[in-house]
Amino acid sequence: MKKVTGIGGIFFKCQDPDAMKNWYSQNLGFQTDQYGAMFTFRHNDNPDKKGYTQWSPFSKDTKYFAPSEKEFMINYRVENIEALVEELKANGVTILDEIESFEYGKFVHILDMENNKIELWEPVDEVFTKMQAEKDA
Repeated sequence: MKKVTGIGGIFFKCQDPDAMKNWYSQNLGFQTDQYGAMFTFRHNDNPDKKGYTQWSPFSKDTKYFAPSEKEFMINYRVENIEALVEELKANGVTILDEIESFEYGKFVHILDMENNKIELWEPVDEVFTKMQAEKDA
């Protein structure tokens, strides 16, 4: 069974998320929106299929990374999140919440051995492909 298949997102705390998005847009060419920026890639095993990685600055006061006290959170793309969560539970990994399903994928949060909060995401890339096509039209 594949576990992590790639990076789904990089999330970090900052003083002013809007100013940070503007800085990255102006200086590094990020195409930002209300959530940050999305990067597109092609799957190695299926080059016709697009995948996405999210980059998002969060307010320094966000509670989204709790219980971790770190300034960042990494989102990993996974396959078969239900089976993975069962395996993680069997290995004694702290599972912070129940798997949540949305149009764009399933999510669950865990803690690593140093209490870094990790977001696991089983994506539905086709939703983002459709959104991108609508944006470009």
